[in-house]
Amino acid sequence: MQKPSKIILGIDPGTLIMGYGLIAVKGNQVSVLELGVLKPGKVKDSYKKLQLIFNTVSGLITKYQPDEFAIEAPFFGKNVQSMLKLGRAQGVAIAAAMRHGLEVVEYSPKKVKQSVTGNGNAAKEQVWKMLKQLLQIKEEPKHFDATDALAVALCHHYQTCSLVGKITKGFKGWNEFIKKNPDRLIKK
Repeated sequence: MQKPSKIILGIDPGTLIMGYGLIAVKGNQVSVLELGVLKPGKVKDSYKKLQLIFNTVSGLITKYQPDEFAIEAPFFGKNVQSMLKLGRAQGVAIAAAMRHGLEVVEYSPKKVKQSVTGNGNAAKEQVWKMLKQLLQIKEEPKHFDATDALAVALCHHYQTCSLVGKITKGFKGWNEFIKKNPDRLIKK
C-alpha cells in the first residue's frame, strides 16, 4: 500500500457539536480516512468542554499523524456569548494542533463552500452532495458538522495544490510574472 503524500485534518469548531474530517492525498487521489463529530454540548462545565475538545483533537493528531491542519473561521453572529464560546472552542482546537507542531490554516465558511461547490453561499446539503460525489462517500452522515469539517480539509487541499497558486506565488501580478518568465510568453 502506497503511503499518503499528505494527511489533512479539517475541523468545524463548536461547543455543542464539533466536526472533524481527515483526508489522505496520494498523488491525484483524495480519500476519506475518518469523519465524525464530538458532542461537548452534553458536558455541563464549560472548561471541561474545552478540555474535551483539546483532548479529542490531540487524539486525532496522535492517531493519524496529519501533515496539515485546517479549521473553519468563526462567522460573525449577533449573539456575543455564542461568538465567545465558538472562539474558545476554535482556540483550544488550534492550541492542540500547535502543541503537536502543526501549522494552522484558517478558512472562512464562504471560502470553504466556494472551494467545494463553486458557490460561496451553498447550503450544507449542497456541500454534502458535492463531497459525496467527489470523494465517493457511500454512508450518509448523521451531522453536517462532520461534512463541514471534511469540506474544510478538502478546501485546504485545493488551496495548497492549486497549479495557479504555485505558478504565481511570489509574484505581484502578470507583468512581474512575464518579466521573470519571458520564455513562457507565446508571441503571435
